[in-house]
Amino acid sequence: MGVGGHFWDLLKPHARREGFDYLRNKRVAVDLSFWIVQHETAIRKRSFARNPHLRLTFFRTVNLFSKFGAFPIFVVDGTPSPLKSQARIRRFFQASGLDLSSLPVPEDGVLVERNGAFRKCVKECVELLELLGMPVLEARGEAEALCAQLNYEGHVDACITADSDAFLFGASCVIKCIHPNSREPFECYHFSDIEDGLGLRRNHLIAIALLVGNDHDLRGVQGIGVDTALRFVKTFSEEEILNSLKEIGNGEKLLCEGDAGSADDPLHGSDSISPKPRPSHCSFCGHPGSKREHFKVSCTDCITGDGPGCLKKPYKFKCDCSSCNMDRKRKEQKKHESWRIKVCERITLEPNFPNNEIIEMYLSNNHGYFDGSSGPCISWDRPRSDLLVDFLAFHQRWEPSFIRQKLLPMMSTIYLRDMATNTADELLCDQYEFDSVHRVKTRYGYQLFVVKWKKAAHTTGGTVCEISDDLAGSRQHEVINVDDQDDILEESEVPQIQAVDGTWFLLTDEDIELVTAAFPEEVDRFLKEKELKESKRGKSVSSTPEGTESELTKSKGVQLSITEFYRSTKVLYQAKPADDIVNDSKSFRDASSKKKSAGSSSKFSKSVRRRLLFDS
Repeated sequence: MGVGGHFWDLLKPHARREGFDYLRNKRVAVDLSFWIVQHETAIRKRSFARNPHLRLTFFRTVNLFSKFGAFPIFVVDGTPSPLKSQARIRRFFQASGLDLSSLPVPEDGVLVERNGAFRKCVKECVELLELLGMPVLEARGEAEALCAQLNYEGHVDACITADSDAFLFGASCVIKCIHPNSREPFECYHFSDIEDGLGLRRNHLIAIALLVGNDHDLRGVQGIGVDTALRFVKTFSEEEILNSLKEIGNGEKLLCEGDAGSADDPLHGSDSISPKPRPSHCSFCGHPGSKREHFKVSCTDCITGDGPGCLKKPYKFKCDCSSCNMDRKRKEQKKHESWRIKVCERITLEPNFPNNEIIEMYLSNNHGYFDGSSGPCISWDRPRSDLLVDFLAFHQRWEPSFIRQKLLPMMSTIYLRDMATNTADELLCDQYEFDSVHRVKTRYGYQLFVVKWKKAAHTTGGTVCEISDDLAGSRQHEVINVDDQDDILEESEVPQIQAVDGTWFLLTDEDIELVTAAFPEEVDRFLKEKELKESKRGKSVSSTPEGTESELTKSKGVQLSITEFYRSTKVLYQAKPADDIVNDSKSFRDASSKKKSAGSSSKFSKSVRRRLLFDS
């Protein structure tokens, strides 16, 4: 939740949509609880999913690491504070429709642990992440607080969480949503954009959270919403806003007419507006002066024709003289001061406002179990494939070949990174060697290399054939349409499988820069061959057939049809005799029937192909 009162709607206009490469080679802190809570959505969406929290965590981690090239650091919640425990009990009573008067009040220092089912989900997900080689940190209290501290201290570049109070803890970049099937998958909120757009700094956001409610105090101040709180806190500077709230809450300070307020407030500048007597105005034209005087000679503010006298004032006329402007400013200032006094009175009526414990918690930088000077110990290890297969086979009932297939994108990413630093093993997963760059693939406007991996020392003895996995759905020049609908389970990409002359190959999608750093010579060779093919194709397309110019110009004086006028650049073929057409149709039917029989002669089912490549 974070800050109450639809706080995200206030920040929504200042969000950015970032592309696929935004998190590549960047560290990002992930609020694991945010992912686990979404498993309920997965259950509603796919009731047949087994342990959706494990499924979601597995596929999202693989995609975040391989597809987007990020280095995730997962953060789990620690022991909740007594304030959070009391707020959780209150939220439960509200959601259940129970009477809040019977709300139990825990003793000071008594903590309320999260329910056992949730803690079990967290434990299983942590075990899965450790098997994947991902670093996991435990927060002292809230996970978003530690994520924000890591971002504030520069240990990570962004936070992935849906709790808006991450900004109050000091986060500079928060990724609220990930839309995997989109050209711009990341919905990012930068604190610099919020500061420029709304004129708010960290203390201002803390003040808004105190006024409208937060995870530690659901009540806030009664009768004050986000819009009112925003307008009120902007009348103070960052240095004075929290102290002013304390003084107002204690009854030591009430804003009254003439109070200085913020320097940015146009109604509270250094020059006070002193009331002055308003001069008389003409009832006919509305300008300063008397009607009798203006009847004889028109005033300088009126534009008249040849005749004497002023013009009649229009409907809803407002005089722009200095005295009228000052009078309007005095009325606006009085109205604003009256509104400020009402807000202060509401704050004064709220008991124990503001809560100093909440303020200190937001401003603290001690949310993790590590030394603030040295920072946390963060490292990424290789996935322990054998133990991971046993873990997922037990919990998810997945076949070992299916698990290795889904894990392959992460393993290939690690292999290419190690190849770039000359620390990789000879073979990918001890089974596959780099063969070549197959082609360039465009996915949601982002270009990738389709890399061809050869399975070492494996022969099948079959005929030449090409097998494309049904789940892969990839084509020679694949361009996938944008789909903004999120799939909560987000399965990873399935590699394409090929078998040529008894040799098995895998086709995987890899980042272009990563492949270039790992295999620069092969990439250079592929680009040169691609450029040569394109140049040859361009020459063949640009060449025009002989005789076309004469056909277009032979019938001068006769209007051409649209098909003759807009000639196609394709080669024009002459009509064939009827016998040739019959022979061509027969040969085409024979060729298609042979192709169908060859395709149907493959005796390898999808599960068999998967076992042949991914079973060790």
